[in-house]
Amino acid sequence: MRTEAQAVVIGGGVIGCSILYHLAKLGWTDVVLLERDELTSGSTWHAAANIHGLHDSTNISRIQHYTMNLYNSLEEETGQSCGVFQPGSLYLAQTEQREHQLKLQAAKAKLYGMNFYEISIEEAQKLHPLVNFDGIRCVMYEPDGGNVDPSGVTNAYAVGARQRGAEIHRFTPVTATEQQADGTWIVKTPKGDIRTPWVVNAAGLWGREVAALAGIELPLQPTEHQYFVTETMSDVEGHGTRLPSVADRDGEYYLRQEGQGLLVGAYEKDMRFWAEDGTPLDFAHDLFPDDLDRIEENMMNAIERLPAVGEAGIKRVINGPMIWSPDSNVLMGPVPEVDGYFCCNGIIPGFSQSGGMGLMAAQWIIEGETEYDMFAWDLARFDGWATKDFTKARVQDQYAHRFAIHFPNEERSAGRPARTRPVYETQKAMGAVFGLNAGWEHPLWFSDTPGAVETNGFTRQNWWGPVGEECKMLRDRAGIIDISNFAKYICKGPGASDWLNAVFANTMPKTVGRSCLTPLISKRGGIAGDFTVTRVAEDEFWIIGSGLAERYHKRFFKQVPLPEGTTFTSMTDAICGFNIAGPKSREILQRLTNTSLATEDFPFMRSARIELAGIEVLALRVSFTGDLGWEVHCPTEHQSRLYTALLEAGAEFDAGPVGSRSLMSLRVEKGYGSWSREYSPEYWPHEVGLERLCKFEKEFLNKGAAQKVLQNPAREQLVMLHLDAEDVATSNADATGGEPIFKDGQGIGRVTSGAYGYSVGMSLALGYVKNAQSGDAVEVMVLGRPHKAVILHEPPFDPLGRVLRE
Repeated sequence: MRTEAQAVVIGGGVIGCSILYHLAKLGWTDVVLLERDELTSGSTWHAAANIHGLHDSTNISRIQHYTMNLYNSLEEETGQSCGVFQPGSLYLAQTEQREHQLKLQAAKAKLYGMNFYEISIEEAQKLHPLVNFDGIRCVMYEPDGGNVDPSGVTNAYAVGARQRGAEIHRFTPVTATEQQADGTWIVKTPKGDIRTPWVVNAAGLWGREVAALAGIELPLQPTEHQYFVTETMSDVEGHGTRLPSVADRDGEYYLRQEGQGLLVGAYEKDMRFWAEDGTPLDFAHDLFPDDLDRIEENMMNAIERLPAVGEAGIKRVINGPMIWSPDSNVLMGPVPEVDGYFCCNGIIPGFSQSGGMGLMAAQWIIEGETEYDMFAWDLARFDGWATKDFTKARVQDQYAHRFAIHFPNEERSAGRPARTRPVYETQKAMGAVFGLNAGWEHPLWFSDTPGAVETNGFTRQNWWGPVGEECKMLRDRAGIIDISNFAKYICKGPGASDWLNAVFANTMPKTVGRSCLTPLISKRGGIAGDFTVTRVAEDEFWIIGSGLAERYHKRFFKQVPLPEGTTFTSMTDAICGFNIAGPKSREILQRLTNTSLATEDFPFMRSARIELAGIEVLALRVSFTGDLGWEVHCPTEHQSRLYTALLEAGAEFDAGPVGSRSLMSLRVEKGYGSWSREYSPEYWPHEVGLERLCKFEKEFLNKGAAQKVLQNPAREQLVMLHLDAEDVATSNADATGGEPIFKDGQGIGRVTSGAYGYSVGMSLALGYVKNAQSGDAVEVMVLGRPHKAVILHEPPFDPLGRVLRE
C-alpha cells in the first residue's frame, strides 16, 4: 500500500469509486481508495439504481444527463458491464401542478438539448400497456431513462480507476485522520498509514463517523427504505420488450421492470429513522425486517395504476438504510474551516448522479472549482445551526414528501425555528409569515391576520396581493425591512485596507465614511460574491454580503493571509440591521436623530455613526430597493428597541414593515442582481455588468482568471424582460427563475429572477440571453408555456438612478 498519495478516498460505494475514477481521469493517478469491507457495502448494493435525467435544478439535470451518458462509455472503456437498461421512463401528471412542473422541465430539456418530451396517452399506452392512464393529464417520455446494476457500475468505476493507476484497498478500515502542521493529513489504517494533502469522505452510511475522526460534524441521518420485487408476471414476460419505468409521483411510488416482474418502491409517511446515535461498524450487506404494512397506501396507489401488480406474488422485499441531509441533496465540497478535507455525503439518487458527482468532486479538488455553480450541493449551505434535532425533523419531512413538488418560493416548516432574532415574536404578532435564510427566521410578508400560512404553487398565491400592498407602501411612502440576515464582517487593523484590496476586485474606499460595491472573483474568473464595503475609520471597514453564502465565502477569505495585527471577524450574530426606504424615509429617520440626513450632508453611498432613537447605529445611505433609503445597523441587544422606534416613527407617515418577497419585487424593478441568482461563479464580470468594478491596476484574488475571461467576448448577457400582460393574466403566473427563454423557436437563455413589479405595473424577469438585444421580442416559458416578452433597454423604475441620490 502506498504511504503517500495525492488524495485518499474513504468509502468504496458507488460515489467513492466514481470520485476515484474521475480523479484519475483528470490526471491524478497517485490516488488511493480505502474501504472498510467489500465494495458496495452499506447502501450501494441494495439500491434500486434507477436513472433519470431531469431535475428541477438545471445544473443537477446536466449532471444527471452526464451520468446517464457515461455508463455505456464506461462499459466500453473498462470491459466491465454496468447492467444498463434504458427502455425509457414515463412521467405521469395527475394534477395541474404536476403538469406545470413536467412542462417546465420539458421546456428546459428543449433548451439544453436533453431528451425529455410530451407524448400522447395513446403513445404511452403502447409503450406500457399495463398502465391504467385514467385521470392522467399529461405524460412525458424520457427515452434514456431506466436502471443499472449497482455492483456493475461500482466495479466499472473501480476498474477504470485501477487502469489509470489508482489503488483500491478493501477490508481496510480507517481508524484515524490526523492533520499535520503543514496542512497534510495522515490517514491511519491497520495496514499502514498514508500521508495526503486531500482526505475525501465518501463513506456513505458512515459519513458521520468518518467526519468525526477529523472533528467535523455533518448534518446527516439514516432512515429505512423499502421496495419489493414481484414474482414473474405473464404480462411482463409476454410483452416482448422491456417496459419503461413509471414515475407516478402524485401516487408516491416508483416502479420499473426487474427480471420478468416489477419493482415497486415507496417513500411512506410513516417513516423510520435508523442509527440515530451512529451507524454500527459491523453493518455491511445487511437488511432490516420487512414491514410492508407501512407502505400499504403507496402499494395500493401502484395497484390502482397498474392492476397487474395486485395479482402478482412478492418475490423479495428489500428494507435497507439510506442516509439523508436536511434537504435531501448531497453535502459536497471542501470543509471551509479545515484545509484539505473534502466531503461527499448524504446522496439519495446515487445512480442518477454518481458520474456527475464524481466529476464535480474531481474538478473541485484538482482545479479549485467546479465548472457549474453547485451551491445547491455545497455543504457550506448548512452550518452549526443545523443541529441533530433540526436534521431529524427535516429528514423526516424530506422522506415523507420525497415526491412532493418543490414549488417556487416554497418554505417548509419542519425543524423551525432554528435561529431567531430578538424581534421575532414582535414580527410574529404583527402577522409576519417567515422564511428560512441561513438558519434565521426572517419575514417574507406580513398578513392582516397573525398566524396566516401561505399557499404554494406555480401560479400567483395568497401572498401576491399583500406583497403588492407592501411594495406600493414603500414606493409611495416608506417601508421598514429587516435585513439582519445579511452577512456582516468587520476588518480592523493596520493592514485592513491592504488585505481587503488583495481579496476584492474593486479598490477599497480611501476616505472614512465612503462605501463601494465590489465583486469577489472565483477561481475560473466568475462572480463568487458581491459585497458592500464601507470605511468607518482609518483602520476599520464594515463588509456586508449574502447571509446565505457566509460559510461559502470563508473559503475565499482564507486564501489571502491576514497581515499581522489585522483581524477579520464575522459580526452576523452580533449585529442586526434594518433598511428604511422610500420617499418618506429621510423624514422618518430625521425624527429619530439630530444628525442631518439632507443630501448635501449625507450623500448616496456615504456612511456615519449616528445616534438613532438614543441607540448608536452605523447608518449607510444605500438601499437594495433602488429607492431613497438608509441601512441602519446596531448591536443585536438593541434590535427590539430600534425596531419599535422605527415603526412608531413610520406610523406617522403611514409606513410599516416590509418583507423579503417585496424586496425581491423592488430590486427586480430596478434591475439589481442577487447572489446565487444573477451572480454566480458561472457568470463572467462582463456578462453581469460588473467588469467596471474590477480594478486591474492592483493585485486581487483570482485576478489572472478575471483577466483571462475578459479577453473573451461575453457568452451571454444579463438582461431585463417585460412579459406580455395578457399572457400573464391568462396564466395567472409570473416568472420565478429557471424558465427557458426562446427567440424564433431557438433557445437563447433562461430566467434567473422574476417578479411582478407592482409600482410599475409590469411582470418582469432578469435573465441571461445570447444573440439578442434590447427591443427584441422573445418567449419566456412560464409554466412551461410560451409567454410573449420583450427585452428592455433599461429598468422601468428610476432608470437614471435619480431617486437614490436625491
